[in-house]
Amino acid sequence: MANKTALVISAHSADFVWRCGGAIALHQKRGYDVTVVCLSYGERGESAKLWKQEGMTLDKVKTERRKEAENAAAALNAHDIHFFDLGDYPLEVDRAGKDRLVDVIRKVQPRFMLTHSKYDPYNTDHMYVCQVTLEARMIAQAWGHNPGETVLGAPQVYLFEPHQTEQMGWKPDTFLDISEVWEQKRAAIECMQGQEHLWDYYTNVAQNRANHFRRNSGGQAGGRAATHAEGFQSIFPRTVDEL
Repeated sequence: MANKTALVISAHSADFVWRCGGAIALHQKRGYDVTVVCLSYGERGESAKLWKQEGMTLDKVKTERRKEAENAAAALNAHDIHFFDLGDYPLEVDRAGKDRLVDVIRKVQPRFMLTHSKYDPYNTDHMYVCQVTLEARMIAQAWGHNPGETVLGAPQVYLFEPHQTEQMGWKPDTFLDISEVWEQKRAAIECMQGQEHLWDYYTNVAQNRANHFRRNSGGQAGGRAATHAEGFQSIFPRTVDEL
């Protein structure tokens, strides 16, 4: 039987940590190989703490952000992490970049994919990456793209939680209990030294989503206990034999 695999496509080098670090750690624990793609380091727009240091340069910021992301991926036990270094604010992916992403998708053959919300007026890099992800998924399914390669099936795409959900039109329909791997996620969060102001914010998000997990799994009538959870919005219909 083929390995169970999953793919995370992250706009910047920290996004995968805040938004789906628990999913990465949990699925690795469940026997999945989870691959992470960081399209940029977030060096221009999400590294203010580093830029405030005297003598800082773009290359130094990239080096620090890559180190943070690699340490976080290790804390989550991620299978592999790729850095495309395409720049940020704005992040732009040309045809060669899309083909490169398609190559990763076809190699990984993910059972599901995780990426950003469709809309984010505060950070257009994020919603742009959602569009790029859907395009790359479509290309990976095309028999006429690099004929002879194994084409992609139809993996679900889950959109992870944006920073200010009420402004994004993001509506979660899936809650994942990450209680058993929370300490790994918190350790990964603390690897992101350049954005320390978000550590407690995303801890609170995980605690709030655990409340929603408990409520939707039965509430006080027998809901499953959960201390931390992550929420996702699925893009495609699910195919089932029973509900």
